[in-house]
Parts: sequence; C-alpha cells; structure tokens
Amino acid sequence: MNRKQRVVIAAAAIALLGREARAERWKIDPDRSSARFSVRHLMVENVSGGFSRISGTIDADEKDVARSRIEAVIDATTVDTKDSGRDRHLRSADFFDVSRYPEIRFVSTQVRAAGSGRLSVLGNLTMRGATRPVTLDVRTSPERKDGSGRRRSATATVTVHRKDFGIVWNQVLDAGGVAVGDDVAITLSIEASSA
Repeated sequence: MNRKQRVVIAAAAIALLGREARAERWKIDPDRSSARFSVRHLMVENVSGGFSRISGTIDADEKDVARSRIEAVIDATTVDTKDSGRDRHLRSADFFDVSRYPEIRFVSTQVRAAGSGRLSVLGNLTMRGATRPVTLDVRTSPERKDGSGRRRSATATVTVHRKDFGIVWNQVLDAGGVAVGDDVAITLSIEASSA
C-alpha cells in the first residue's frame, strides 16, 4: 500500500468515525409538548398556567452526553391560566410583554449525566429580553416506536426568580404581603421525534 492509498483510507476512517460520533437530531413535537408554571398568589395559594406551543431541537449523543445540545422556544402569546382577564394581564407589559417579546427561549450550554435516566442541563433562558443562566433537572424516557416513527420524551423542571427577567409587577395586599410571589416553578413536558 503506497502513501496516497494510506492517506485516502485514513481520511475515510476519520469521516466514518466522525459520522458515528455525531449527535442524533430530534425535533420537539409542538402538538405533544407543553410548558407549565406555578407561582404563589395572594400569599395563600399557587396559581398554575401554561403555554401550549413549544418547538425546537435536541441533538442527543448517547455515547457522550456532553456533546448533546438542546434548543427550545416557547410561544409566550399562548399563555393560559383558564382566566381570560389574568391571561390578558400576563400578556401585557406588566408581565411577559408579548407584543415586544413573543418568545421564551432556552439554549443549552452544557449537558451532564445525573444518574440513570437523568440529566443536568445548564443553559441560557431568555425571557422578556433578559437572558439568565439556569439549570434544568431532566428525566428522560427510553426511545419508543409508534405509527409515526421513533419518539422520545422527557420532563424538565426548574425554578426561576421572575424579577431576574424584568417581571417586577406586583400589588401590595391590604392584609400585608404581595399579590404575586417571586419564585416560579416551571415544568416542561417534551415529546420529540427523530428528525
């Protein structure tokens, strides 16, 4: 085997190894995914709501999770708490200001294994024009096949401080305290199909 043949074989081997090491792309299914949130209201109860439209991609590397990448976009205009007046207020400049910031975006910066079926996903969350680092606690399920192809699902949770994102509106209560708590618990339920 001459030098030129060895170079060609080495280049082909590197290309093949690179292809095998590449992460597999999954597309978030907006019809089967959701984002829910819960926040303290009137110092007594938790009010929950959600967003009905999420899109994005997951580049999953099974052999090396650190090479995985996640990008998700939530349509902030779809906020729904089952109270139309509250929903209008949440869409206003007091809260999400959806006319200026119609999207909430998460982009991962690091993915780490955190036990069987669990990941710790660090990334940047952008909401209302402010970007802050957050860490998602992610629980994954095994791949499954159905009539529409290969699918995976995951649940991610995180708690954020809403004022970090410029959502500062509140109202002082007659009995003391404020109407809306600062900490917001978020749960993402994601279903994705192989792209």
